[in-house]
Amino acid sequence: MFNAHYFRTFITLVETGSFTRTAQRLEMTQPGVSQHVRKLEDYLNKELLERKGRSFTLTESGRRAYDYALKLFAEHEQFRHGLDDDSLDSGDCRIASPGSVGLMFYPYILGQQQMHPNLTVNYSFAFNHEIVNDLLEGRYDIGIVTEAMRHPELSCSIWHEEPLCLVVPADFAGSTLSDLMGIGFLNYYDGINHANALLRANYPDEFRSMTHFRHQGFTNEVSMVLDAVARGLGFSVVSRLVLETSPWQRQVKALNLPNGVNEVLYLLRRRDSVLPKRYAKLLDGFHAQRLQEKTPLMPSN
Repeated sequence: MFNAHYFRTFITLVETGSFTRTAQRLEMTQPGVSQHVRKLEDYLNKELLERKGRSFTLTESGRRAYDYALKLFAEHEQFRHGLDDDSLDSGDCRIASPGSVGLMFYPYILGQQQMHPNLTVNYSFAFNHEIVNDLLEGRYDIGIVTEAMRHPELSCSIWHEEPLCLVVPADFAGSTLSDLMGIGFLNYYDGINHANALLRANYPDEFRSMTHFRHQGFTNEVSMVLDAVARGLGFSVVSRLVLETSPWQRQVKALNLPNGVNEVLYLLRRRDSVLPKRYAKLLDGFHAQRLQEKTPLMPSN
């Protein structure tokens, strides 16, 4: 029969190298230690030790049993901490968001995991409608989406806002709506909505609709749209999160516009769920960090 105490005794024996010290550390008798090891050998049907008088060496099965026992107890501790809803720095988190959010939120989470080894995060990059389905089917506990969602089983609230940036090639010398129409628009998921909002706010007398622009292409991966902009194929409107994490920052620039427009990010969760406190720490921590950062946008010439 499986007995975790036998594995614990075996781990201690390997680490101390002595039946006597193992007995002292575990407050057992030395015959009790020997009995645990024999019972573990009987359970596994393998010899774990090569005994040489009062000393011993591990057999190949013994080494494998020791490695397994370490993994077993590490997973046990992780599981135990994961059941504690009040723990801020341990347990499992299941999160989904679009790529535009995850480009910076996911690296932030990885940093938290480095500081807190008992924290485990499963993160999915997905579109808004996919996130809704994942939440309803229980695959994730929270979702971050770029538009307000209404569903009787889901709660939707504003979480964070990021400025939208009108991004053009670095050598673009124009500034008018006509200049932008001349180079064309590069689209992605949410691209049309973002461009409509930002252009309408800054060119209210001229702008009518994105249908008047020449469309230069589409990608479903927002992080790649700036590659096309950097190649001079057109302009796009993206979240500042995307611009700040782009490898093409030096090949593009954000036009200085008089009226700012923010992309609103919404937090989705099941109405009947009670989330562990570690979720709030991750969400609030990232939000606070973004508010403190004052990284200037790439200047427009």
